[in-house]
Amino acid sequence: MFEDETTPPAQNSVAPQPEESVETPNETTPETTPQANVETPVTTPTQTPWWVSEGPSTVATHAPVVPLKRAVQVTWYMALAMSLIAGLVGALVGKVAFDNNPHLISTSQVIERAPNSIAGIAARVSPSVVEIDSTTTSGTDTGSGFFIQSNGYIMTNNHVIEAAVLDNSKITVKLANNMQYTATVVGRDTSYDLAVLKIDVTGAPALVLGDSDKVQVGDTVIAIGSPLGLQGTVTAGIISAKNRPVTTSSDNTANESSFINALQTDAAINPGNSGGPLVDATGAVIGVNSAIASLGNSAAGQPGSIGLGFSIPINQAKRTADQLIKTGTSHYPIVGMSLDSTFPGPGAKIASVANAILPGGPAATAGLQPGDVILAIDGQPISVADDLIVAIRSHAIGDTVTLKYQRGSVTKSVKVVLAASK
Repeated sequence: MFEDETTPPAQNSVAPQPEESVETPNETTPETTPQANVETPVTTPTQTPWWVSEGPSTVATHAPVVPLKRAVQVTWYMALAMSLIAGLVGALVGKVAFDNNPHLISTSQVIERAPNSIAGIAARVSPSVVEIDSTTTSGTDTGSGFFIQSNGYIMTNNHVIEAAVLDNSKITVKLANNMQYTATVVGRDTSYDLAVLKIDVTGAPALVLGDSDKVQVGDTVIAIGSPLGLQGTVTAGIISAKNRPVTTSSDNTANESSFINALQTDAAINPGNSGGPLVDATGAVIGVNSAIASLGNSAAGQPGSIGLGFSIPINQAKRTADQLIKTGTSHYPIVGMSLDSTFPGPGAKIASVANAILPGGPAATAGLQPGDVILAIDGQPISVADDLIVAIRSHAIGDTVTLKYQRGSVTKSVKVVLAASK
């Protein structure tokens, strides 16, 4: 607030005027009357704009208003003063124009980041993400993982550790604070490309597991991991598709493949991101980053991200992890039939061999026969055999599914209760 200043009223006096006056044709010079001082009220601003300093302000005193008809006489000393002022202003302008100093503006303002911003989520989630290094006779493989329980259980991809397991080599877990631990393998599942490790810690920052069934195309997601060994890398994007059938090969001697009903994302995922979390806008894990589509190898010999990354839905990963922690092994749902991988489609054809139908299995109970072509599952069209396998494995053991199939020229539908694999 500004304080009011009280000024004693000026005494009115009329100075003697020279006899010479300015005459205006056909006008009568009005009688000169002393003018009272006019006070202009000063209004205090209610809020200082961000671009204005909040320092002390100075209120200028305005000169009295002079009628336009009054003649102003300029004396020699007034002219001298005006010329000196003009010269000073010109010198200042010239100095500013030719001053080479940048006069950069800096600020000490702090950026407020919302807890659910990408920066806020990354700050909360990153301490729970680990780097996993598997050393074998052929070299070192790097992947990612994350804590799912505070007593040291870590979820990752099977392909991150499989070579080390087969080679009976050491698996090292590096935390976000650079502390390192030797991990033990609790269990792994090649069919879903998942594994659970454990390190000897307590009070680990376990992540919240979300609900991947509620994910929608267009949802914002964040991937965190160690691509190419660059620990703590954060990338962001959206869910670009759901229910993508993805098949990945395995290094095991049984030559088993993984079948994933994947979440597709354009968040950058590169080699080393495998096993790391894909989290939603709340920081909850909705997927385990597992694979990428690629146009070929890069100059470094490894494929890079082209905006097509795939994650295992966390609902599936959670079921598998629970089984691995409890028993060290896991099972997946089956229909109990062998498919013809050479059938071009559309549909998945039951192999035309005698043992294609598992005796007493769900397919046998439902009356399916060799040579039948499965056209859809729960209304979802099937293009090739892999589509059917992925769709079945996205369910839980004991779920009931509806299969639409064609036998000769006849199309039928049948309900099948999924059984556990042996």
